[in-house]
Amino acid sequence: MPNRHQRPIAFVAVVTAMLTCACASIPAGRSAIDRVAIQGTDQLDDDDIKEKIAAADSPKFLGLFRGVVYDYELLDRVALQRDLARVERYCRAKGFYDCRVRAGRIRQIAPHHVRVEIAIDEGQPSKIAKLYFEGLEELPPATQDEFKSAASELLPVGSVFEEEQFARAEQDLKKQLADEGYAHVEVKASAAVDVVRHSVDIVVSAKPGPKAVFGAITLEGLGGLPRGPVLRAIDIDAGDPYSQSALESARQAALDLGVFSSVEMIPELGNSTTTTVIPVRVKVEVSKLRAVRIGGGVELDPIKTDVHLVLGWEDHNFLGALRQYSVSVKPGVVLYPLRINSWQVPQQFLPEVKVINQLRRSGFIEARTTGFIRLELSAFPVLLKTDPRPSDPIPGYVEFKAVAGVERTIKRLYGRLSHTVQVEDPFSYKDDVDGALRVLVLSYPELVTNLSLTDNRVRPHRGIALGNTVQFAGGPFGGDADDVSLQPDARVYVPATHRVTIAARASVGLLFPRNYGFSAQNSGSLVDPAVASARARDEQILFFRGLFAGGPNSNRGYPLRGIGPRGFVAAYNAGGIANLAACGGTNAADIARDCQVPIGGLTRWEASTEARFNLAGPVSSAIFCDAADVSANTTDIRLMRLHLSCGLGGRYDTPVGPIRLDIGYRIPHLQVLNGPDTDEEPAPLFGIFPVAIAFGIGEAF
Repeated sequence: MPNRHQRPIAFVAVVTAMLTCACASIPAGRSAIDRVAIQGTDQLDDDDIKEKIAAADSPKFLGLFRGVVYDYELLDRVALQRDLARVERYCRAKGFYDCRVRAGRIRQIAPHHVRVEIAIDEGQPSKIAKLYFEGLEELPPATQDEFKSAASELLPVGSVFEEEQFARAEQDLKKQLADEGYAHVEVKASAAVDVVRHSVDIVVSAKPGPKAVFGAITLEGLGGLPRGPVLRAIDIDAGDPYSQSALESARQAALDLGVFSSVEMIPELGNSTTTTVIPVRVKVEVSKLRAVRIGGGVELDPIKTDVHLVLGWEDHNFLGALRQYSVSVKPGVVLYPLRINSWQVPQQFLPEVKVINQLRRSGFIEARTTGFIRLELSAFPVLLKTDPRPSDPIPGYVEFKAVAGVERTIKRLYGRLSHTVQVEDPFSYKDDVDGALRVLVLSYPELVTNLSLTDNRVRPHRGIALGNTVQFAGGPFGGDADDVSLQPDARVYVPATHRVTIAARASVGLLFPRNYGFSAQNSGSLVDPAVASARARDEQILFFRGLFAGGPNSNRGYPLRGIGPRGFVAAYNAGGIANLAACGGTNAADIARDCQVPIGGLTRWEASTEARFNLAGPVSSAIFCDAADVSANTTDIRLMRLHLSCGLGGRYDTPVGPIRLDIGYRIPHLQVLNGPDTDEEPAPLFGIFPVAIAFGIGEAF
């Protein structure tokens, strides 16, 4: 067996051998393109130009190594000549009619490696000078004004004339009149370009035709599926005013039923432009109604390591009426105390399981509202310490959760109103369960709202998204916790270039408890039996209702629950209250770090900024900085406590979203500003590095 000095050398040798086996080669007599450089551009985007040409940079594996995993991009001189013509055509499409490509140079930078340089003279852009309208006389005055206003926004005078925007404006203006009931509308936009004066005059003409209404709705391709639920979701009746937006909304509602792979809404306009009743033919393709899912996975983080299976079954026409029923079972085992910063042989195998049953019904209450019931049963260990002691107990909970509610999407606004009843029954994986832990009942309604104004829900490049979650626990709803919780969230996405997105997120969590929360202040004697009993109950509720920060979707330089108040909890320490001497004192403030666990706070803020880079194919990377804080007091937003971490990440696109790996580094001396850093830091990775590794599916925000 190699000694500890030989292990790094062996590791490097293995990695080098793996990379060598994955290397690509350059054919004899050919050259690889290391980089394509666009020169001379000021207003045009270099990345957009590169998207239009065949020559491209040879991709880098992990953004570092060319010719590893990915093939080289090879130089083709004939294709390069065509690329120069493509660049000129692209420039003109962007309104630069004087644009000329001055040169396409090939520079040899190494044996069999070249750099391609395309030099461009942009010239002066042509701008929209005047906007004229024809054929609007048949429209009501108010509709005329709306049409002209929309055209002026889509094609503003003084802006650079772009062919793509010009074509899109024509379609948008046609849709606007179609939404007003003009099913046979024709909109034509023509542009007169004066290349000498660099100006463009645009004429927009419209032939609205008569207003129309919807006729009969016919369905094709249903097979054995019932017609009623589909027609209810489409929610278009004969005689309703014709609208293109109504057709698009109906199509999405039909897809949301979950039983169709495609839906086409085909208005039967006919050959006559005077028809005022428009039948609609709905053509659908039925997808698989039932599916079995089998999978598995491994979770490895600073808290625990587990191995689990994922088993599931779903039926999208359960008991008819297009009800959707699904069941999933996730059995697993925690390899305790193995974790990412403590590579040791597992001493115990802690079984865990999660079972979820869900029933959904579309068209509940009204056509576009979905009702759902979800029942969950779980058993899991509660592991909070990054450096547990061998003698520490291992508490766990059997959790039952019942959720019933409704959800609705209106254009880009999503809302969900539900009520949750949650029962937590404590047990112990080791020794007897702590006597202070009792069965806990939580009951609360929840309202979730999300407004998405982004261009893509999975990988947004531009736009904003706003969300909020409100919960009311206790009071008339019963249960052991009585509180109000607010968690607003805002996200912004700005395109820096065609391939680079700057993303930012800010969120606040505010918890207003009425019958718990004093233990978050972490004060008072622990030897008084009355105080100890009250604290135990308080800490138990706070664990499930309190606020935490840290983890893959929070501050990525910290482990899950790594930011927030910490305190002594008897149920997580050997001997409990009776063995306080081993923890350094009888007051909560004097307890040693290795006896403390995260207990949750009452105020949280988080902020993140991230630069996302699209690399080759499905691979992308990111540079990020996260900051967060959790306070033990209500409405106590401490902006000087940054808990700042920055790092690098990699992503790989899959059909369910990007697989994400982030490495966050806690920057020394930037955790708390203008004062001493009194917060307890989580254990460093491998006992050396102030780093956390976060793994997940989907972007962090």
